[in-house]
Amino acid sequence: MSIAIDTAATTASPCQSCGACCAYSRNWPRFTIEDDDALDLIPAQLVNERLSGMRCDGERCAALKGTIGQATACGIYAVRPEVCRTCMPGDPECTMARRKFGLPPLSG
Repeated sequence: MSIAIDTAATTASPCQSCGACCAYSRNWPRFTIEDDDALDLIPAQLVNERLSGMRCDGERCAALKGTIGQATACGIYAVRPEVCRTCMPGDPECTMARRKFGLPPLSG
């Protein structure tokens, strides 16, 4: 299956050429402070069986499209969980996830 990723956008945001945080751990894309209305916007097939976070394929979030370290995109970016919104390029969580995939830390 081929997916289209906006290559112009990958140069604008280091996240779109990385995606490591979305494949770091099946426990990371968890729901925390979202209200029921926000959670209802996430497609049911992407929510895990405990309804506590995103479904993962191995360690990788099922909403992640593309290849880690090359070009990635979130399939539900506009309605992604809060934990996904708070991981910022170059922060400690980003650095930890990038290290797992052999990617260098982002310089600030």
